[in-house]
Amino acid sequence: MPFILSRLLSRWLLGRGWTFPVAVVVCVFVTSWPLMLLAEPEGSELVLPGNYWWYFVVTATTVGYGDFSPETTAGHFVGAYVIVGGIVTITTVFTRLASKLELAKGRRMQGLDVVRAEGHTLLIGYTPGRTERLVEQLLDDGATGLVLCANDDTAVHPMPARPVDFVRGEPTAVAVLTRAAVETARTVLVDMRDDNEALAVAVTVNHANRSAHMVVTLRDMAKAELVHYVDPRIKCVQWHTPRMVTEELTSPGIAEVYSELMTTGGASTYSAVLPGSLGRLSTEKCKIALGRAFGATVLAARADDALVVNPSWDGELPAGSTLYYVGPRRLADAEIEAVLSECTP
Repeated sequence: MPFILSRLLSRWLLGRGWTFPVAVVVCVFVTSWPLMLLAEPEGSELVLPGNYWWYFVVTATTVGYGDFSPETTAGHFVGAYVIVGGIVTITTVFTRLASKLELAKGRRMQGLDVVRAEGHTLLIGYTPGRTERLVEQLLDDGATGLVLCANDDTAVHPMPARPVDFVRGEPTAVAVLTRAAVETARTVLVDMRDDNEALAVAVTVNHANRSAHMVVTLRDMAKAELVHYVDPRIKCVQWHTPRMVTEELTSPGIAEVYSELMTTGGASTYSAVLPGSLGRLSTEKCKIALGRAFGATVLAARADDALVVNPSWDGELPAGSTLYYVGPRRLADAEIEAVLSECTP
């Protein structure tokens, strides 16, 4: 009976918020107490004010501790009335809660909710497969508070199992970026489908938040000059290097370091084979000697076909090892041998 009644009234109940269950509880309590007074014998402890409210609660919620119960047949009918009213109320409340939760989940999956976040990383633009890789790399690097803002053609949250909030809409629309909390973002990645769209989004984001560290991916790095017209602080990264993208997001300025290393005219990277006449060398002494004499910094070493990036200071380099270093110029083999020969015992 309670189930059938709740099903018949479900649509009507949902349209009236929380008013109905409150009204039912109040009505049942107000009417059941006088009825119980009439049904129970004089002197019954059940109908005392201090006891009846407790009896009403445990009966309406079907808990039924049994510490108070009606003694007469009429009292049992009143108790059944309280139970029916309680079940209708509870059913209505849970139906309403389930509806609210389903609606909230639906809005989150559809990217319609407003994100409440501060100091987060905002990813603007979605490319299937690529964006998932970027997110995984950011999470592996310890990034938290990720928010994805995608175009309308991304109908539902593409990564619902990951700790990423989702906002859907035109990324050049201020209202959409506001829902993604662009004003409070610490870092913003603009990773669009083409460079012109990326430039348009960068203009909008820069207008909304000038303090955020913004990274824009470009297929044609010549367009970086146009991006810098918007704000010279915006970092442009080659679209085809996703790892550099995530490193620039988590370590601002690292992309500029990579660019300098790959550009002629500044510090560059070189390799050199250690002369066999020197025998085994201390890694520490090797780093210090090359640094002091030539301003070179050892980046990696290859020994016995094994490459070690940032070799340990307390290690050793066997004869014939290959050094990879950054410096102002390429060092001649004779220069390296002359300096390192002083480090041998």
